[in-house]
Amino acid sequence: MLVQTVDFFTPVVDDPYLYGQIAAANALSDVYAMGARPVLALALMAFPTTVLPPEVMQEILRGGVEKVTEAGAVVGGGHSIDHDIPLYGLAVTGLAEESRITRNAGARAGDALVLTKPLGVGVTVCAGRADALSAESAVRVFRKRLLSDGELDEAVRVMTTLNRAAAEAMDGLEIHAATDVTGYGLLGHAHEMMDASGTTARFQVGKIPLLSAARGLAARGVAPDGSRVNVRNLKPRAALADGVTDDDVLLLCDAQTSGGLLVALPEPIAETYVARCRERGALSAAVVGRVIERAETLLRVEP
Repeated sequence: MLVQTVDFFTPVVDDPYLYGQIAAANALSDVYAMGARPVLALALMAFPTTVLPPEVMQEILRGGVEKVTEAGAVVGGGHSIDHDIPLYGLAVTGLAEESRITRNAGARAGDALVLTKPLGVGVTVCAGRADALSAESAVRVFRKRLLSDGELDEAVRVMTTLNRAAAEAMDGLEIHAATDVTGYGLLGHAHEMMDASGTTARFQVGKIPLLSAARGLAARGVAPDGSRVNVRNLKPRAALADGVTDDDVLLLCDAQTSGGLLVALPEPIAETYVARCRERGALSAAVVGRVIERAETLLRVEP
C-alpha cells in the first residue's frame, strides 16, 4: 500500500544543518505513524536568495538528505522558490502491507496509550529563542539564560530523532491506532484520535515523559503562541481532575516539532511495546494513559 504525506515549516533552530534534519524527521513522522517504510522524498524549499548566502541553503538540504538516508529512503529531487523567509520540508512516499497500516482511528476501550518521545519541545525551543534574542541586546545584562546548552541540545536530539524505532517496534503487535504528536500537542492529537474512535482518553500527568527543562519553563510562563492557542482550544474540552495544574495543561498542550508517536494498543502488550521501543533507541517511551468508553468529554487528565 502506498502512503504519502507532506510537511514543511520555518526554522526552529539557528543552525541550518540541524534545521534541515529536524524538518526532515518531522516530515517522515507521518509515514512512520501509519506503520509504513519511507522510500522516496521530494525536497520543498523556499529561500531568501538576496538575504542569505547559498551555503545556508546547502546546509539545510544536506541535513535533510542525511536524515532521509538514515531512514533508508532517497531524495529524488524537489522544488525551490525565492521567498522572504526560509521554509523547508519534504513530500514523502512510503510503503506498507495493507494489513499493517495504522490510522488515527480504531482505539478501543481498555487500550493502553503509549507516548514514544518526551513533551516540552515547544517551551524549550521558545526559551532558546528568547536566550538568542537577549544575547543580541542589552537585556542579557539583566537576566540569566533560561536554558543551559545541555538542555537545548536535549531538545534538538529529540527533534532530530526519527520515529523509526517506534514504528519498527510495532511489527507483529496488535496496534489499534497511532498518530504522531506535533503542532496540536498531546491533547490535541489525542482528541482527534478519540473523536475518530468513539472513545475517551484518560491521561496521568505523572507518567508523561518531559524534557528536563520543560516543567521549570512552564512555571515561568515560557511558551510559544501555538501552545497557548492549544490550551485555549483544548482546556474546555478536557475533564481535569483535582491536582492538575495550569502548568500540567500547558505541557500536555505544548506544540511539538518532530514529536513522538501516540499509540493505542491492548493493555497486556503495552509494556512489551515500550520495551521494544527502548531497545531500539526510543528511551523515553512510556505508558501514559488508557482508553475508556466515550464519556462527556473526549479527554480526561489526572495527576
